[in-house]
Amino acid sequence: MAIEIFTTSDGSHSLLNTELNETYHSTHGALRESVYVFINKGFEFTAERNQLAEMHILEIGFGTGLNALLTLQKSLHDQVKVHYTTLEAYPLSEEVWRNLNYAESLRMSEDFEKLHQATWNEWQALYPDFHLLKLQGTLQQLDLSASRFDVIYYDAFAPSKQPEMWELPVLEKVIRQLKPNGTFVTYCAKGQLKRDLKTLGLQVETLEGPPGKKEMVRGVNQKN
Repeated sequence: MAIEIFTTSDGSHSLLNTELNETYHSTHGALRESVYVFINKGFEFTAERNQLAEMHILEIGFGTGLNALLTLQKSLHDQVKVHYTTLEAYPLSEEVWRNLNYAESLRMSEDFEKLHQATWNEWQALYPDFHLLKLQGTLQQLDLSASRFDVIYYDAFAPSKQPEMWELPVLEKVIRQLKPNGTFVTYCAKGQLKRDLKTLGLQVETLEGPPGKKEMVRGVNQKN
């Protein structure tokens, strides 16, 4: 996998997958996008709405580790216990992730290293209130049937670049693991995605997007 590091508009790094010609984050600001979409509209929304002191989170696409790092930061700051499951088919090399500037800008270098060096496919307690499970493999390969989640961060590559990640059977596999009143959140706002999420029983909201993007999508599970 051919990867190049570049700097986005807010000064934070992102990656370009040159094979897909697709970036891992918004060029308008990787850090801003992740905070807005996944932390503000996902984590904070769900914790406040459901009055949760403990959360089970699923991330589709560990990627650079930025969403996981921001969630760890939020967990420690808000004193919310988090069980964080994240999927990644193609983990980054140490040479790449060590050169990303997220940890330095957030003053979390040791934590960023812990996230990336955590053993794959087994639970680890990075802190007493933050437990991490990194699963290596594709969403299609992995079995999620034993888990239930309060929040799902859906951070796959765009439908135009990775259409197999946005097909109805794949979305259904993920949504089945969402708890009642749980939240599905993604940067994507395609009409087909919104129709599919409604078909799967979610109450779908089209929200204002992060800087540089008009819209994003959040869905809340209405099924018991």
